[in-house]
Amino acid sequence: MHAPNPFTLEEWQQAYRDGATPGALLHERLRRLASTGDDPAWILLASETQLDEQLDALAARAAGCADEAARARTLPLYGVPFAVKDNIDIAGLPTTAACPAFSHTAERSAHAVQRLVEAGAVWLGKTNLDQFATGLVGTRSPYGRPASVFAADRVSGGSSSGSAVVVARGDVPLALGTDTAGSGRVPAGFNNIVGLKPTPGRVSTAGVLPACRSLDCVSVFTHTVPAAATVLALIEGPDADDAYSAFAPGPAGWSGPLRVGVPRDPVFSGDAGYAAAFEQALGELRRLGHSAVPIDFAPLHRVADLLYAGPWVAERHAVVQELLARDPQALDPSVRQIVESATAFSATDAFRGQYRLRAAQRDAAALWQQVDVLMVPTAPGHPRFDEVDADPLGANAGLGTYTNFVNLLGWCALAVPAGFTATAAPGGPAVGLPFGITFIAAANADAALARFGAQWQRAMDLPLGGSRRHLENLPAAAAGPAPAAEPTLALAVVGAHLSGLPLNGQLTERGASLLEATTTAPRYRLHALPGTTPPKPGLVRAAARDAGHAIAVEVWEMPQRAVGSFLALIPPPLGLGSIELADGRWVHGFLCESQALADAPDVSAFGGWRAYMASLRGAAA
Repeated sequence: MHAPNPFTLEEWQQAYRDGATPGALLHERLRRLASTGDDPAWILLASETQLDEQLDALAARAAGCADEAARARTLPLYGVPFAVKDNIDIAGLPTTAACPAFSHTAERSAHAVQRLVEAGAVWLGKTNLDQFATGLVGTRSPYGRPASVFAADRVSGGSSSGSAVVVARGDVPLALGTDTAGSGRVPAGFNNIVGLKPTPGRVSTAGVLPACRSLDCVSVFTHTVPAAATVLALIEGPDADDAYSAFAPGPAGWSGPLRVGVPRDPVFSGDAGYAAAFEQALGELRRLGHSAVPIDFAPLHRVADLLYAGPWVAERHAVVQELLARDPQALDPSVRQIVESATAFSATDAFRGQYRLRAAQRDAAALWQQVDVLMVPTAPGHPRFDEVDADPLGANAGLGTYTNFVNLLGWCALAVPAGFTATAAPGGPAVGLPFGITFIAAANADAALARFGAQWQRAMDLPLGGSRRHLENLPAAAAGPAPAAEPTLALAVVGAHLSGLPLNGQLTERGASLLEATTTAPRYRLHALPGTTPPKPGLVRAAARDAGHAIAVEVWEMPQRAVGSFLALIPPPLGLGSIELADGRWVHGFLCESQALADAPDVSAFGGWRAYMASLRGAAA
């Protein structure tokens, strides 16, 4: 039977596979949420009628599916509830941006919301936020101040405060937020959940009230990285209604141990124990086989300064200019102070800022020659409410230390749990405060980042959100779509291009990643080509069916855009052809012209090039 109280996306999907009906589960969930009374995480809950309308539409679509398998393909989020940050439109509902004076009824749903509904998901309501998505604390809202689910005296983080909290405590298994300066990452870190921030332009922001329109991203909150990746796959893609849409899939993954850039002089604040927690995370990174590369973050911090101390604040002013002139008291005092600072900048300042940013983007791009991914604390500390009240702007500014520069540089990021501080918070669960890290990657590397983040989460094996559930306790996730990646070519290598051998760099420098180590079908012969530097083998298909051997190979996945430059490096008598693998698949791979084998010793009996080379070393010793 299904779990009576599904928590994660995986558990909701399993509940429906076990025979639960959306009507029963969702009405029960909505009634429970409504019974809690005044809840600062929610601004609006669906009415029973609105829920029934969604359920009727869902049932009609499900009726058109031939069987459960067809339903899973057509409606991968069948009956899964979700929440929406209240600067994102849902048709027929008010969008307040946490400012009642600004409230207006949306005529159509935002692109991301519509895509989730088309996938079978059901919205349960709108969540609280720092007003006009301006803030990282989660306290700048007339609808209340959500707290971290781990400590009533600590802020939830913002601006997507409500979306993070309702996922962390299990109200819904997924929620949409937005992220301009860290709003989809900081609250994830403070609530022990996953916060996925895609490359700017990967997900349409049509139907999202802008904060900084040129930088805004729709973000995703879930309990697991695979769930976030599934949601990203469903909402990503080009959109003609969004002038900033810029969908460009990148690599599917990275190969081997990674070079992970970390702050050379990490910045921490407060007493949350984050410095020690980050050291533990670095230890885990090294235990997984990756290398930590100290990086000077000063250039990135200078980029971050542009967001609020530069002319980009004028983008926030453009959204609320009319309201600010008509009713300035309608704005939260901190938000008003930030937005009003835009009037100090001129058009000339805006262009000068653009020039500085373009130069910084050029310089920062060189960073990806040194490292594959960055790892930073999601926030330098976890402030209490009284600390924010004492210094609203200062406390907020510090939280953007490792987030503010990412969208300005056009990068993607994934916030994931990394452990807990040593001391439990008063009145909270019997664990310390959650500590989160964020992995940051170059533009369009979203699919690779999700794959890496899933590996990290499996290795950490931490509780999910505010629950005691662990990944190993979850049912198997339903097969769902994956974030789009660029086209690749499966390529079998047999000699000097194998992992750790002299020419392997020709693969890795082109973004190739190792898929598997396997063997050919037992139809091939391997020869040691004389006079080659470095030593190389020649692989040929045996003329007679019973005259061959199974030869060890590695299959690599290479971006198709890099295949041409790789081909140019292959010397005669070698070339690319088609190779049959042990399981019957055919892939492209290295083959040798037969006339070059007359003086090449047959080393097939060794079963592979590594074994043959090892035999030579043994003989020499």
